[in-house]
Amino acid sequence: MNLSKRVAALTPSATLEITAKAKALKAEGHDVIALGAGEPDFNTPTHILQAAEKAMNEGLTKYTPSGGILPLKESIIKKFENDQNLSYKAEEIIVCTGAKHALYTLFQVILDEGDEVIIPTPYWVSYPEQVKLAGGQPVYVEGKEDKSFKVTVDQLNEAVSSKTKAVIINSPSNPTGSIYTPEELREIGDFCLKHDILIVSDEIYEKLVYGGAEHTSIAQLSNELKEQTIIINGVSKSHSMTGWRIGYAAGNKQIVKAMTNLASHSTSNPTSIAQYAALAAYEGTQAPVLEMKEAFEERLNTVYDRLNSIPGFNCVKPQGAFYLFPNAKEAARKTGFASVDDFVKGLLEEEKVALVPGSGFGAPENVRLSYATSLDVILEAINRIDRFIKAKQV
Repeated sequence: MNLSKRVAALTPSATLEITAKAKALKAEGHDVIALGAGEPDFNTPTHILQAAEKAMNEGLTKYTPSGGILPLKESIIKKFENDQNLSYKAEEIIVCTGAKHALYTLFQVILDEGDEVIIPTPYWVSYPEQVKLAGGQPVYVEGKEDKSFKVTVDQLNEAVSSKTKAVIINSPSNPTGSIYTPEELREIGDFCLKHDILIVSDEIYEKLVYGGAEHTSIAQLSNELKEQTIIINGVSKSHSMTGWRIGYAAGNKQIVKAMTNLASHSTSNPTSIAQYAALAAYEGTQAPVLEMKEAFEERLNTVYDRLNSIPGFNCVKPQGAFYLFPNAKEAARKTGFASVDDFVKGLLEEEKVALVPGSGFGAPENVRLSYATSLDVILEAINRIDRFIKAKQV
């Protein structure tokens, strides 16, 4: 049987080989440290768990509207009012089976064959694949390390064409942790308004910002930019609810209606119980969110200098999310590896530390380390990396 062309065109995940090898080594009894986690290591807060149990006991286990229950939409609307001073109506909100599904559904309804989407690199691994699945063409713009991995309007002007349909902004960024300033966002916004390009603003890490940095949504800068923007967000990272699969999109009601129609034929609706849990996440105490943020900031400040002291590693300090994204090109050269991907494989084989190669994010000179794990484990991993490089230097 021949598989569809759309699936055949997908790029295999660069992390799969490393992940599979790490699992195999662990199964053999090796002490493997995996720093690839894209989720908080905290359990979902107790009041959210209790809300889910209450929903089950009350029989709230049936189909819901495809775009999500109205109380959750209203809670999301309140969140936008409180956090960004943005005003939305219920018909401008769709609740999806995770922020990833919101993005997937969005690209399906806005892209036709050959439409282009500008994707800054480094990028979250699923952006280009979702664009391809919708028949679109990713157009990459490189965020330079000396610019904290952020792209400029001059770069966007070189990438734009008559086929450009959208540009993706991910701030705070996965994998770099970079945050765009209001001034940078306004420049990008003016560019998008000039060319009538939809802005896809992925804000899933908005609550995890450090060092006095602040998150700004491009949609809050003007009414015109709000109309030009689809915001993607969810409770996965902010409330440690990755497995609950609740995300959402906010924006143009015609786009949201189309997304809702598509969802009705794909997922029917997000899980009912998870929606009531997400409602409790937004309506209940936010103390666990702040506690988690403080823990991540402590880890970042503790491990950043230690990581940067490793020979051949050079890391831009992130302002948000929970990843470090050092350039390891010199470390690979020092240890005799032809590429950073090979360096990552060697590190796993000899020191049993699993990193995510940056090639999967469009940045082959870098590696991603998650600090969404205990401080002791992260420091032990960094010690092993340091030992590996010093032992293998040629």
